[in-house]
Formats: sequence, C-alpha cells, structure tokens
Amino acid sequence: MDRRTLLGAAASTATAAALPLTAVPAAARPHQVGTADVLRLRDDVERLSALDADRGGHGLEQAALDGAAEALRLQTHSVTQRMRQRLFSLAADFTATAACSLIDAGQLDGAERHLDRALTLAGLAQDDDMAMQTWNLRAMLARQRHHYPEAVAAAQAARATTIARRNPLYASLAHACTALALAHSGDARTALAYLGRAEDTLARADLREPRSTWIAVHGPAELYSLTAIVQDLVGRPAEAEAASHRALAELSHSYRRNRAHTTARLALAQLHQGDAEQACATSGRVFALMAGTPLPGRLRLLLGDFQRDLIAHAPSARLAQEWTDRYRTEWSPS
Repeated sequence: MDRRTLLGAAASTATAAALPLTAVPAAARPHQVGTADVLRLRDDVERLSALDADRGGHGLEQAALDGAAEALRLQTHSVTQRMRQRLFSLAADFTATAACSLIDAGQLDGAERHLDRALTLAGLAQDDDMAMQTWNLRAMLARQRHHYPEAVAAAQAARATTIARRNPLYASLAHACTALALAHSGDARTALAYLGRAEDTLARADLREPRSTWIAVHGPAELYSLTAIVQDLVGRPAEAEAASHRALAELSHSYRRNRAHTTARLALAQLHQGDAEQACATSGRVFALMAGTPLPGRLRLLLGDFQRDLIAHAPSARLAQEWTDRYRTEWSPS
C-alpha cells in the first residue's frame, strides 16, 4: 500500500479551520480511477494531520468525513480490486481522523460511531495498519470515558494485529497503550512492565523507514510523553517530570498540540512533588503555546485536573485562586 511520511505542519495551515478537500468535480473525473486520485486524497489526509498536530483535531470532523465519502464515491467508477482496497483504506483513515477530532474535542459519543465504521472499512481494505490505528484510538476513547478494562482490551487488540507482531514501531505503541490503560486501572507493576517492553521494542525500530502519517509521531519523544503519564499515574512524579523534560527536548515544534499536552503533564508532575509555584508557572506555558487557537476539549480537561489538584496541594488557597483568575479567559471553552 502506498504510504508517505508526514510532512511538517506549516504554520499557515492553522487558519484553515474548515478545511476544504481538493476534490475534482465529478464531470472532470476520468471513468477509470487511478493513482492520481489516491495521491490527491492522501494529500488531504496529511493536511488534516498537519492541522491536528498544530492546533488539535477539534473542528476537523466534517472535512474528514467528506474525504471518506469521496473515497467511497470513487468506487462507483471502474476500479481494480487493488485500487478498491486502497480507496477503502483511505476511507478508513479519514473516518478514524474524524473520530480523533471528536476525541480531542471531548465529544466522545460520536467518536465511537466513527471508530466502528473505521474498523469495518479497514477490514474491507485488508489494511492492518488502519486496524491498528483504530484500536489505538478506541483505547484512547475508553481511557477518556474512564472505562479502563475496555481500554486494556482495545490495547490488547492493537497488540494482536499482524503489523504490531511484525513491526517493532507498532509493537512499541501497542505496549505503551497497554501501559497507559493498566496505569489508569491501578496495576502499577504490570503497567511499568509494559512500559519497559515499549522502550525495548522502540529501540529495535528503524525510524528511517517510511511510515503511515498517523504513527509518524511515535518515536522517542512520544514515548517519553507517554512514560511521563504512566509514571505520574503510578505515583512516581519525579520520574514523570524527568520524562516530560526529555519529551519536550525531543519533540518537534511542529507538534504544537502535543507539546502543550506534555507541558501540562510536566506541571502536574511538579505539583505532585509539592512544587506548586513552579507548577503554576509551567502550566502557564500551555496557554502561551496554544495562543491564538481555542484549547481542544481534551486539553481543557487536563487543565481541569491540574486545577483540582492545585486546590488540593497548594500551600494556600490564594495560589489556586490566582491561577484560576489569571487563566480563566484562555481556559474557557470557545
């Protein structure tokens, strides 16, 4: 299957809130669907991914669904079986992107419907890569809903895919996903064991190989970010802080939304060590990073966790109130 690596997210794309797809008018399309159609739709997926990396996925659902509809509509033309599978794969990718957009926005009910559809399309495409993406997102959705046994099961399904069994990069992500679910479940020992497996398998991955857009972010920086979450959840905030610093040192600035998430996690780790003033200063960088862009719902929820923990751990109520007053406007949904 034709896969190209993720292009860097240009800052100018951040203004395209309602991203139009580059669809060719029906009358202008040839009867025979070809590689040019696939590449055109692949470019649209990559542009959506670039926007997601820059400002978060919120607001991208409709553009993604339009892309999926276009990929499926092209199958009404005369196509080969191989081309039909490539179009099903693109439809799965667009539909999973729509689900990711809703998860990032905190609109979880609609995300599940899209993931069910994406998994069906991945099966029709016989595309294990897209199946792995869908199970990874389903685990994320279950964690957001606090359905941790389901998150563990989804992570296990991701580990069971052929691509995760054969490719250490995918195996690393699946192990990290399992570690996250187990840490949320309170199984610290097993979570740390899976985290170790994620590190070991990533060390065997060839990061120079071409890879799908959705998994392009997974590498040392992303694993450090996930490590920080697991370590904090199992009660090791000092290790979580160290992992957050390593993640931010490695993470590309094109992944602005991920940098904001990791910075918020760093603030939580500092807070959980009793350094409330430093944590407040660190959390303020989240708003600076996302300046000019509405905060995605998932990031707002994470800052809500920070506020609640700040109230519980701050040496005085004044510090928590000052933080809330200072960032009330930036934090408010828009």
